[in-house]
Amino acid sequence: MADTILKELTLKVWRQKDRKSKGKFETYKVHNVSTGTSFLEMLDILNEQLVSEKQEPIAFDHDCREGICGMCSLFIDGRAHGPDRDVTTCQLHMRRFKDGATITIEPWRSGAFPVIKDLIVDRKAYEKILQAGGYVSVNTGGVPDANAIPIPNEKAEEAMDAAACIGCGACVATCKNGSAMLFVAAKVSQLALLPQGKVETARRAKAMVAKMDELGFGNCTNTGACQTECPKGISISHIARLNREYLLAKVKD
Repeated sequence: MADTILKELTLKVWRQKDRKSKGKFETYKVHNVSTGTSFLEMLDILNEQLVSEKQEPIAFDHDCREGICGMCSLFIDGRAHGPDRDVTTCQLHMRRFKDGATITIEPWRSGAFPVIKDLIVDRKAYEKILQAGGYVSVNTGGVPDANAIPIPNEKAEEAMDAAACIGCGACVATCKNGSAMLFVAAKVSQLALLPQGKVETARRAKAMVAKMDELGFGNCTNTGACQTECPKGISISHIARLNREYLLAKVKD
């Protein structure tokens, strides 16, 4: 489909100096944006306009711009990463918006992800959860041959699906309880499904759930919103596995 030009867009953008300051929405106009432009490129255009007008540009997170890093955490018109499914914000294009549209842009809304500035939030909580148990620490020896450890294809595929999680935080921002269960479940599953990770399954599940609770994330009530808005389509079936692993670990204790 050939690109067209959006003559005018109205952007309502959340501006906040720092985590202690009170934020508010500011309204901006951008003109002549190609429908082939990505959403982040559109924000670049707006920032160039603000700099030329000697105004402070909008702070937002980005890195790879290829849907891999998970940095582009924006709530757009009430949806994590915007109106498209299975994409990150950097993969969202302006063809999804109509000429003259008003677009509301916010940071993730979660007590566990405090705002650093404007649209940037602090997601160190995810790193702390991973540090609590999202790794294999046992000595598994040298690097084995590819076929030395037989793994059923369905288990390998399921583990790879879980490992696709990029830790963007959309699941937390979408959940009405601010739960991190989908993220934690994906990280537990990608290891628990493989022989190398089974040794520490019980310890891992207990440690990561405990850290998640300590950091102030909410409880999961199985609404499925996290799965719907996950840009990588991580299934909530992994949450069921996490619950099983956790309960078994507690029973053994």
